[in-house]
Amino acid sequence: MNNLTTAQQYTLSYITPELVTRWASYIDASERTIDTYTKGVKQFFIFIFDRNITQPKREDVITYRDYLLTTHKPTTVQIYLESVKIFFRWTAQEGLYPNIADRVKGVRLDKEHKKDYLTTAQVKRLLSSIDRTTVQGLRDYAILSLMVTTGLRTISIINANIEDIRTAGDSTALYYKGKGHNEKAIYVKLAPPVEDAIRDYLSTRKGTSASDPLFTSEAHRNTGERLTTRSIRRIVKTRFLNVGLNSDRITAHSLRHTAGTLNLLNGGTLEETRQLLDHSNINTTLIYSHALERANNNSEQRIANAIF
Repeated sequence: MNNLTTAQQYTLSYITPELVTRWASYIDASERTIDTYTKGVKQFFIFIFDRNITQPKREDVITYRDYLLTTHKPTTVQIYLESVKIFFRWTAQEGLYPNIADRVKGVRLDKEHKKDYLTTAQVKRLLSSIDRTTVQGLRDYAILSLMVTTGLRTISIINANIEDIRTAGDSTALYYKGKGHNEKAIYVKLAPPVEDAIRDYLSTRKGTSASDPLFTSEAHRNTGERLTTRSIRRIVKTRFLNVGLNSDRITAHSLRHTAGTLNLLNGGTLEETRQLLDHSNINTTLIYSHALERANNNSEQRIANAIF
């Protein structure tokens, strides 16, 4: 089975976990990305096997895409479809099956942010609502202050260690592993109030070492352990709810959007905001700029003034 002519007569009934593992090892990406792509491919297999399709064709991939659009968000559909494309690109290279997903159109995604940002007043109310007389309060205040002033992703907060607090020029900084990077080689500066908040929290922890997590769990069953993505999201969401910020569009990721937006609103340049948020492409940062341009566009009021 060394060429596509033979492969075209073959069926996908030979799909095994071992073959998927072989394919996964071919993907040059992070473990988290590989897991996501593997999940997407398995969903495609379930789809075709449920329909007794043993020799899927290009139209089956298109039908799968359209089916997903009825049950999943466009961003999820795009990821699942991309995983199928990568899989069949690999099967074609290996002489196992033709690339039936070649040039199948993806999903048109809305370039606007899916999450809202917080206003300056909302951020102040959020932070002032946290009771800092408890260890949990000190920790949560430090986490939210850090996220909203630096725009760090949740994963960077989770992976931060005490030793990652270092210096950069004449500033205190937190070094982290940027998206797509292998080492903690880039950093965000810690504004004095944020550094103070982190130091106040760390002073409550006894017997710590440099390699310990910067933030740890306060739950009884795993006290002192590194926080998880779920726990960070729960901490932030709980604090939001405490000040009446109850919306599906306001999540932990909103703090990242808030950092980018408030930086631009307060005189930060597009390039400075790109560096702050570690965007590899300036077009991603432009989304923030375009959103603010529309927010500052008072055309409706000018028209109303002319009429009324």
